[in-house]
Amino acid sequence: MLIHPSILFQKCYSRYAIAAVNVFTMEQIHALFRAGEKANAPFIVQITPAARNYAHPKMLMGMISAAAKIYPKTRYAVHLDHGIESHVFDAIESGSYNSVMIDASHDDFHQNVKRTNAIVEKAKAKYVFVEAELGVLSGVEDDISVNEKMAKYTNPDEALQFVNETQCNSLAVAVGTSHGAYKFSGGQGIQFDILQEIQNLLPKFPLVLHGGSVVNLDEVNKINNCGGELDKTASGVAPEEIVKSISYGICKINIATDTRILWARVHREFFKNNPDQFDPIIPGKQYVEAYEKFMLEKFDLLKATGKANHFN
Repeated sequence: MLIHPSILFQKCYSRYAIAAVNVFTMEQIHALFRAGEKANAPFIVQITPAARNYAHPKMLMGMISAAAKIYPKTRYAVHLDHGIESHVFDAIESGSYNSVMIDASHDDFHQNVKRTNAIVEKAKAKYVFVEAELGVLSGVEDDISVNEKMAKYTNPDEALQFVNETQCNSLAVAVGTSHGAYKFSGGQGIQFDILQEIQNLLPKFPLVLHGGSVVNLDEVNKINNCGGELDKTASGVAPEEIVKSISYGICKINIATDTRILWARVHREFFKNNPDQFDPIIPGKQYVEAYEKFMLEKFDLLKATGKANHFN
Protein backbone atom coordinates (compact mmCIF):
# COMPACT_ATOMS: atom_id res chain seq x y z
CA MET A 1 0.00 0.00 0.00
CA LEU A 2 1.31 3.42 -0.96
CA ILE A 3 1.58 5.68 2.10
CA HIS A 4 2.17 9.44 2.04
CA PRO A 5 5.48 10.41 3.70
CA SER A 6 3.75 12.96 5.93
CA ILE A 7 1.88 10.06 7.55
CA LEU A 8 5.02 7.94 7.79
CA PHE A 9 6.97 10.69 9.51
CA GLN A 10 4.17 11.73 11.84
CA LYS A 11 4.04 8.18 13.19
CA CYS A 12 7.77 7.51 13.35
CA TYR A 13 9.08 10.82 14.70
CA SER A 14 11.59 10.21 17.53
CA ARG A 15 10.47 6.55 17.75
CA TYR A 16 11.99 4.90 14.68
CA ALA A 17 13.29 5.85 11.24
CA ILE A 18 12.18 4.98 7.73
CA ALA A 19 14.77 3.37 5.45
CA ALA A 20 14.85 5.17 2.10
CA VAL A 21 16.59 2.85 -0.34
CA ASN A 22 17.83 3.66 -3.82
CA VAL A 23 16.92 1.01 -6.40
CA PHE A 24 18.08 0.40 -9.95
CA THR A 25 17.21 -3.20 -10.78
CA MET A 26 14.53 -5.85 -10.55
CA GLU A 27 16.58 -7.82 -8.02
CA GLN A 28 16.80 -4.82 -5.69
CA ILE A 29 13.08 -4.03 -5.93
CA HIS A 30 12.10 -7.66 -5.33
CA ALA A 31 14.39 -7.95 -2.31
CA LEU A 32 13.35 -4.62 -0.79
CA PHE A 33 9.64 -5.40 -0.98
CA ARG A 34 10.17 -8.98 0.18
CA ALA A 35 12.13 -7.79 3.20
CA GLY A 36 9.59 -5.06 3.94
CA GLU A 37 6.76 -7.56 3.97
CA LYS A 38 8.68 -10.12 6.02
CA ALA A 39 9.73 -7.49 8.60
CA ASN A 40 6.34 -5.79 8.53
CA ALA A 41 8.31 -2.55 8.21
CA PRO A 42 7.46 0.62 6.26
CA PHE A 43 10.06 1.86 3.78
CA ILE A 44 10.64 4.38 1.00
CA VAL A 45 11.61 3.34 -2.53
CA GLN A 46 14.01 5.93 -3.92
CA ILE A 47 14.61 6.62 -7.60
CA THR A 48 17.53 8.81 -8.63
CA PRO A 49 17.92 10.63 -11.95
CA ALA A 50 20.75 8.19 -12.74
CA ALA A 51 18.39 5.25 -12.16
CA ARG A 52 15.78 6.86 -14.42
CA ASN A 53 18.38 7.31 -17.14
CA TYR A 54 19.58 3.73 -16.73
CA ALA A 55 16.32 1.80 -16.58
CA HIS A 56 13.74 4.38 -17.82
CA PRO A 57 11.11 5.80 -15.44
CA LYS A 58 8.31 3.65 -16.86
CA MET A 59 10.31 0.47 -16.41
CA LEU A 60 11.14 1.36 -12.81
CA MET A 61 7.56 2.28 -11.97
CA GLY A 62 6.32 -0.87 -13.67
CA MET A 63 8.56 -2.99 -11.45
CA ILE A 64 7.53 -1.11 -8.31
CA SER A 65 3.86 -1.50 -9.19
CA ALA A 66 4.36 -5.22 -9.80
CA ALA A 67 6.24 -5.64 -6.51
CA ALA A 68 3.39 -3.96 -4.63
CA LYS A 69 1.03 -6.61 -6.04
CA ILE A 70 3.42 -9.48 -5.33
CA TYR A 71 3.94 -8.25 -1.76
CA PRO A 72 0.53 -6.75 -0.90
CA LYS A 73 1.22 -6.32 2.83
CA THR A 74 3.98 -3.77 2.24
CA ARG A 75 3.62 -0.13 3.31
CA TYR A 76 5.83 2.18 1.30
CA ALA A 77 6.31 5.58 -0.37
CA VAL A 78 7.95 6.36 -3.73
CA HIS A 79 10.48 9.18 -3.71
CA LEU A 80 12.52 10.97 -6.37
CA ASP A 81 15.97 11.53 -4.88
CA HIS A 82 18.33 14.42 -5.77
CA GLY A 83 16.28 15.83 -8.60
CA ILE A 84 16.66 19.08 -10.50
CA GLU A 85 13.60 20.92 -11.81
CA SER A 86 13.16 18.86 -14.99
CA HIS A 87 13.26 15.58 -13.04
CA VAL A 88 11.04 16.85 -10.24
CA PHE A 89 8.34 18.38 -12.43
CA ASP A 90 8.20 15.22 -14.53
CA ALA A 91 7.89 13.07 -11.40
CA ILE A 92 5.09 15.28 -10.01
CA GLU A 93 3.15 15.22 -13.26
CA SER A 94 3.57 11.47 -13.72
CA GLY A 95 1.43 10.71 -10.68
CA SER A 96 3.75 7.81 -9.79
CA TYR A 97 5.63 9.55 -6.99
CA ASN A 98 4.20 10.83 -3.73
CA SER A 99 7.49 12.41 -2.69
CA VAL A 100 10.20 14.38 -4.47
CA MET A 101 13.50 16.01 -3.53
CA ILE A 102 14.74 19.23 -5.06
CA ASP A 103 18.47 19.48 -4.50
CA ALA A 104 19.50 23.12 -4.75
CA SER A 105 21.95 22.82 -1.85
CA HIS A 106 24.89 23.87 -4.01
CA ASP A 107 23.25 27.25 -4.65
CA ASP A 108 23.42 30.14 -2.25
CA PHE A 109 20.69 30.37 0.38
CA HIS A 110 18.35 32.72 -1.50
CA GLN A 111 18.60 30.81 -4.78
CA ASN A 112 17.96 27.56 -2.91
CA VAL A 113 14.83 29.13 -1.40
CA LYS A 114 13.67 30.37 -4.79
CA ARG A 115 14.11 27.02 -6.53
CA THR A 116 12.53 25.09 -3.64
CA ASN A 117 9.54 27.44 -3.55
CA ALA A 118 8.82 26.73 -7.21
CA ILE A 119 8.76 23.00 -6.52
CA VAL A 120 6.62 23.30 -3.38
CA GLU A 121 4.02 25.35 -5.24
CA LYS A 122 3.73 22.71 -7.98
CA ALA A 123 3.84 19.74 -5.62
CA LYS A 124 1.20 20.95 -3.19
CA ALA A 125 -1.38 21.04 -5.96
CA LYS A 126 -0.75 17.31 -6.52
CA TYR A 127 -0.43 16.36 -2.82
CA VAL A 128 3.22 15.46 -3.35
CA PHE A 129 5.64 15.67 -0.41
CA VAL A 130 8.73 17.88 -0.91
CA GLU A 131 12.15 17.25 0.60
CA ALA A 132 14.77 19.99 0.29
CA GLU A 133 18.42 20.15 1.31
CA LEU A 134 20.37 22.83 3.14
CA GLY A 135 24.13 22.46 3.56
CA VAL A 136 26.41 20.47 1.28
CA LEU A 137 27.45 16.86 1.77
CA SER A 138 30.83 15.66 0.52
CA GLY A 139 31.47 12.49 -1.43
CA VAL A 140 30.34 10.91 -4.68
CA GLU A 141 27.06 9.20 -5.48
CA ASP A 142 25.47 8.85 -8.92
CA ASP A 143 26.00 12.20 -10.63
CA ILE A 144 26.80 14.04 -7.38
CA SER A 145 30.39 15.04 -6.79
CA VAL A 146 31.32 17.47 -4.05
CA ASN A 147 34.87 18.28 -3.06
CA GLU A 148 35.58 17.79 0.65
CA LYS A 149 36.60 21.43 0.94
CA MET A 150 33.15 22.54 -0.23
CA ALA A 151 31.35 20.46 2.40
CA LYS A 152 29.69 22.48 5.12
CA TYR A 153 27.32 21.85 7.96
CA THR A 154 23.74 23.08 7.99
CA ASN A 155 23.31 26.30 9.96
CA PRO A 156 20.41 25.81 12.43
CA ASP A 157 19.17 29.42 12.16
CA GLU A 158 19.22 29.17 8.37
CA ALA A 159 17.33 25.88 8.60
CA LEU A 160 14.51 27.60 10.50
CA GLN A 161 14.41 30.48 8.03
CA PHE A 162 14.57 28.11 5.06
CA VAL A 163 11.65 25.97 6.23
CA ASN A 164 9.55 29.03 7.04
CA GLU A 165 10.22 30.63 3.66
CA THR A 166 9.81 27.53 1.50
CA GLN A 167 7.22 25.52 3.43
CA CYS A 168 9.05 22.36 2.38
CA ASN A 169 7.86 19.19 4.11
CA SER A 170 11.20 17.77 5.23
CA LEU A 171 14.81 18.88 5.24
CA ALA A 172 17.98 16.98 4.45
CA VAL A 173 20.71 18.33 6.69
CA ALA A 174 24.49 18.27 6.41
CA VAL A 175 25.69 17.15 9.84
CA GLY A 176 28.83 15.16 9.01
CA THR A 177 27.79 12.32 6.68
CA SER A 178 29.00 11.88 3.11
CA HIS A 179 27.66 10.46 -0.13
CA GLY A 180 29.28 7.25 -1.26
CA ALA A 181 31.93 5.19 0.56
CA TYR A 182 33.86 8.07 2.02
CA LYS A 183 34.90 9.09 5.50
CA PHE A 184 32.96 11.68 7.43
CA SER A 185 33.93 15.25 6.69
CA GLY A 186 36.57 15.98 9.28
CA GLY A 187 36.31 12.42 10.59
CA GLN A 188 34.16 13.55 13.50
CA GLY A 189 30.97 11.62 12.78
CA ILE A 190 27.46 13.04 13.13
CA GLN A 191 27.40 16.46 14.75
CA PHE A 192 24.67 15.89 17.31
CA ASP A 193 24.99 19.40 18.71
CA ILE A 194 23.90 20.78 15.33
CA LEU A 195 21.05 18.28 15.11
CA GLN A 196 19.92 19.28 18.60
CA GLU A 197 19.86 22.96 17.68
CA ILE A 198 17.87 22.28 14.53
CA GLN A 199 15.40 20.12 16.43
CA ASN A 200 14.97 22.82 19.08
CA LEU A 201 14.16 25.39 16.40
CA LEU A 202 12.02 23.01 14.32
CA PRO A 203 10.30 20.69 16.81
CA LYS A 204 8.49 17.72 15.25
CA PHE A 205 9.76 18.69 11.79
CA PRO A 206 11.10 15.64 9.92
CA LEU A 207 14.82 15.70 9.15
CA VAL A 208 16.61 13.51 6.63
CA LEU A 209 20.03 11.90 6.86
CA HIS A 210 21.70 11.44 3.49
CA GLY A 211 24.74 9.20 3.23
CA GLY A 212 23.26 6.76 5.75
CA SER A 213 25.14 3.64 4.62
CA VAL A 214 27.42 1.93 7.13
CA VAL A 215 30.02 0.65 4.60
CA ASN A 216 30.86 -2.72 6.14
CA LEU A 217 34.63 -3.25 6.06
CA ASP A 218 34.17 -7.03 5.93
CA GLU A 219 32.26 -6.63 2.67
CA VAL A 220 34.97 -4.33 1.30
CA ASN A 221 37.66 -6.90 2.20
CA LYS A 222 35.70 -9.72 0.54
CA ILE A 223 35.43 -7.67 -2.65
CA ASN A 224 39.14 -6.92 -2.62
CA ASN A 225 39.95 -10.60 -1.99
CA CYS A 226 38.11 -11.36 -5.21
CA GLY A 227 40.02 -8.87 -7.33
CA GLY A 228 38.43 -5.59 -6.27
CA GLU A 229 40.38 -2.48 -5.38
CA LEU A 230 38.06 -0.58 -3.04
CA ASP A 231 39.59 1.86 -0.59
CA LYS A 232 39.95 0.09 2.77
CA THR A 233 39.85 3.40 4.61
CA ALA A 234 36.34 4.14 3.34
CA SER A 235 33.70 4.27 6.04
CA GLY A 236 30.12 5.32 6.58
CA VAL A 237 27.84 6.02 9.51
CA ALA A 238 28.39 3.98 12.68
CA PRO A 239 25.24 1.97 13.53
CA GLU A 240 25.08 3.43 17.04
CA GLU A 241 25.09 6.95 15.59
CA ILE A 242 22.25 6.05 13.25
CA VAL A 243 20.17 4.85 16.20
CA LYS A 244 21.04 7.92 18.25
CA SER A 245 20.05 10.29 15.43
CA ILE A 246 16.44 9.09 15.54
CA SER A 247 15.77 10.86 18.82
CA TYR A 248 17.04 14.10 17.26
CA GLY A 249 14.32 14.20 14.61
CA ILE A 250 15.91 12.09 11.85
CA CYS A 251 12.92 10.34 10.29
CA LYS A 252 14.35 9.21 6.95
CA ILE A 253 17.73 7.59 6.42
CA ASN A 254 19.01 7.21 2.86
CA ILE A 255 20.76 3.98 1.88
CA ALA A 256 22.52 3.37 -1.43
CA THR A 257 26.22 2.59 -1.10
CA ASP A 258 25.73 -0.48 1.10
CA THR A 259 23.49 -2.19 -1.46
CA ARG A 260 26.00 -1.50 -4.23
CA ILE A 261 28.86 -2.90 -2.17
CA LEU A 262 26.70 -5.96 -1.49
CA TRP A 263 26.07 -6.38 -5.24
CA ALA A 264 29.80 -6.22 -5.96
CA ARG A 265 30.66 -8.72 -3.23
CA VAL A 266 28.04 -11.29 -4.25
CA HIS A 267 28.92 -11.18 -7.94
CA ARG A 268 32.70 -11.05 -7.51
CA GLU A 269 32.64 -14.01 -5.12
CA PHE A 270 30.30 -16.01 -7.35
CA PHE A 271 32.31 -15.63 -10.54
CA LYS A 272 35.65 -16.10 -8.78
CA ASN A 273 34.42 -19.34 -7.19
CA ASN A 274 32.58 -20.45 -10.33
CA PRO A 275 34.72 -19.32 -13.28
CA ASP A 276 32.91 -21.63 -15.66
CA GLN A 277 29.55 -19.97 -15.00
CA PHE A 278 27.94 -17.18 -17.00
CA ASP A 279 24.27 -17.42 -16.00
CA PRO A 280 23.10 -14.13 -14.40
CA ILE A 281 20.17 -15.83 -12.64
CA ILE A 282 22.26 -17.76 -10.10
CA PRO A 283 24.18 -14.78 -8.65
CA GLY A 284 21.04 -12.72 -9.10
CA LYS A 285 19.16 -15.02 -6.72
CA GLN A 286 22.04 -14.90 -4.28
CA TYR A 287 21.99 -11.10 -4.38
CA VAL A 288 18.25 -11.03 -3.66
CA GLU A 289 18.77 -13.27 -0.64
CA ALA A 290 21.73 -11.23 0.63
CA TYR A 291 19.85 -7.96 0.04
CA GLU A 292 16.80 -9.25 1.90
CA LYS A 293 18.96 -10.27 4.87
CA PHE A 294 20.67 -6.87 4.82
CA MET A 295 17.35 -5.01 4.83
CA LEU A 296 15.90 -7.14 7.62
CA GLU A 297 18.90 -6.18 9.75
CA LYS A 298 18.52 -2.53 8.71
CA PHE A 299 14.83 -2.46 9.68
CA ASP A 300 15.80 -3.85 13.08
CA LEU A 301 18.52 -1.22 13.49
CA LEU A 302 16.12 1.60 12.63
CA LYS A 303 13.53 0.13 15.03
CA ALA A 304 11.05 -0.09 12.13
CA THR A 305 10.40 -3.84 12.29
CA GLY A 306 6.74 -4.51 13.01
CA LYS A 307 5.73 -0.86 12.49
CA ALA A 308 3.86 -1.31 9.21
CA ASN A 309 0.80 -2.09 11.32
CA HIS A 310 0.69 1.62 12.11
CA PHE A 311 -0.53 2.25 8.57
CA ASN A 312 -3.44 -0.12 8.09
